[in-house]
Amino acid sequence: MRTGTRIGIDVGTARVGVARSDALGLMAVPVITLPRQSALEELASLATEYDAIEFVCGLPLSLDGSDTASTVDARQFALDLYNATGVIVRLVDERLTTVTAQHALHDASHSTRSGRAMIDQVAATILLDSALNAERTGNTLGETVGEP
Repeated sequence: MRTGTRIGIDVGTARVGVARSDALGLMAVPVITLPRQSALEELASLATEYDAIEFVCGLPLSLDGSDTASTVDARQFALDLYNATGVIVRLVDERLTTVTAQHALHDASHSTRSGRAMIDQVAATILLDSALNAERTGNTLGETVGEP
């Protein structure tokens, strides 16, 4: 398992949920929800602050695994993020992470309406945690943007 902080990202059209790992890659925690229009600048700042070794960005595939308009958007966001930061971006299948986050918050008595920003952070945390778990078992998930 590589050491170093990873930043998890749940990209939406309006908001970007952000999570981070600890430096050992043992656990993921929610960080912030950013407005999409300023997300690249803020993520660059967070990458510097946490000395991130990579971003883990959700790739919203359709349930049958094919690309959608959101998939194309996420890939473009990942490329823009890499170009803005020089930090590798790993695109990881995020099917059902937002649904899982909504259920988790609902079970914790948070309403969907008041918890939208939190849902994005929790989705990013679930995504990052899945990637960390896979890496611990020797299986690196997803495709990369940038030089590994």
